[in-house]
Amino acid sequence: MRRESSTGGGQPRTAPRHFHNELRDLEVEVQEMATAAHGLVQQAVTGLARDDAEILSRVISGDDEIDRFYLSIEERILDLFALQTPVASDLRFLTVVLHLNLHLERIADVAVNMAKLAQLASDLPRDSEVVSHLEEMGTIALQMMSTAMDAFARRDLSLALELPAMDDPIDRLNRGMFQKILSLASDTKMLEWGIRMHVVSRQIERIGDHAVDIGEQLAFLITGEFREFTDASHPSAE
Repeated sequence: MRRESSTGGGQPRTAPRHFHNELRDLEVEVQEMATAAHGLVQQAVTGLARDDAEILSRVISGDDEIDRFYLSIEERILDLFALQTPVASDLRFLTVVLHLNLHLERIADVAVNMAKLAQLASDLPRDSEVVSHLEEMGTIALQMMSTAMDAFARRDLSLALELPAMDDPIDRLNRGMFQKILSLASDTKMLEWGIRMHVVSRQIERIGDHAVDIGEQLAFLITGEFREFTDASHPSAE
């Protein structure tokens, strides 16, 4: 049943208790969206590794569910802003959920991109070592998604602070992928496949970045101060 945004005379009709019930329901829906996005990434990695056209097609069609979550959560948040004047802590929560909603939607888009790239490369020869590296990257990215959302559910800042270190292996594997692709240059078809897989590698690397960003949003929710966990403006020598 659709919620009414106001009563006659423009006065909010949502009582404080109901308002906080709405916040709890909103958080449940965000976690459901995260589970769905996690499932799409997992299927994308599996479909790519197995070269399974049916799984890859399910990933692409599964994006519709994520879009429904995204629109529902955004509408809930806008309704809550209209119904109430949130106190500082509730305002932080709503703005953080807005960010999480966007990150999760983009993670699902990444899964779809991975599936489409795998489909385009399905008739090309494959390199098992590259596939193995992509599976390893995907496994870490999925762990990071789970950690980020678990930290959010538990309001666990120390857990969120583990995310940058978890992201390091993904970054290393992504950087090493280019040299591996170059080694395939003697076979034109294999090189074409490898170039597509290099793009997949970059896509998986983005999932890790989104997970870190979710951790940063949790830190803002807890502390009231936003800070980046890593400083991209001062890259390491590596």
